[in-house]
Amino acid sequence: MERLWSTCPLPSLTERVGDHAQAETRLALLGDFELTYNDRPIPLARSCQRVLALLALHDRALERSFIAATLWTEASEERAAGNLRSALWRLRPTGQALIERRSSRLHLARSVAVDLHDARSLAHRLLLSGDDYGDELGDDDFDESVFLHDLLPDWYDDWLLIERERFRELRLRALEALCERLAASGRSSRGIECGLAAIIGDPLRESSHRAVIRIYLAEGNQAEAIHQYRFYRELLAVRLGLQPSHQMSELMASLAPR
Repeated sequence: MERLWSTCPLPSLTERVGDHAQAETRLALLGDFELTYNDRPIPLARSCQRVLALLALHDRALERSFIAATLWTEASEERAAGNLRSALWRLRPTGQALIERRSSRLHLARSVAVDLHDARSLAHRLLLSGDDYGDELGDDDFDESVFLHDLLPDWYDDWLLIERERFRELRLRALEALCERLAASGRSSRGIECGLAAIIGDPLRESSHRAVIRIYLAEGNQAEAIHQYRFYRELLAVRLGLQPSHQMSELMASLAPR
């Protein structure tokens, strides 16, 4: 197996869980793109960034022709292949392996830790715990900061759109689950922070508002619950011309008429 290397004296992001806990080379795709080695950022040309991001989104080796056609959709096949060769040339040796080549296929090196992979793994563990897997994970196992940012939100490449939306839904569900889990364990303040973070991610997402309102009601903070409810009701009416669901109405039924 041949390895392609970075041309810079290689670089932290969210701590890895699992196999890459001690990895020195880290790739951030949540929020801004950043490649680091030993916590030092490595500047890369945009073409190199796009190659690494595409490979990181797939947990398998990709054909060079697929990569070229995906990243340079408006170029001819020959020109796209040339653009890929140029990007790979810029990722040539000086120290850290970034890409593994398997015949005509390329794969992100296993030694590169990716924050997106960590966030996905953490979200699935969180969503599974408390169900079939029981309450095996302590609240301190979770760092909600990994769920605060979307996948490369400032990039407008078509190949990113579905993956961005898929991760967005996963991270919001994780924030809601963590909100309810923390509230149940008596950590209401942190639970509210997680719920509000989910609302920031999607202000029209009713389940996030309900999660926050439930905490306010459990604490006896009726005024805060009403304020949150009214904020959501007005936002929903203005943006979509809709009313809150029956579930929301039932949640608020114990309070005085508004």
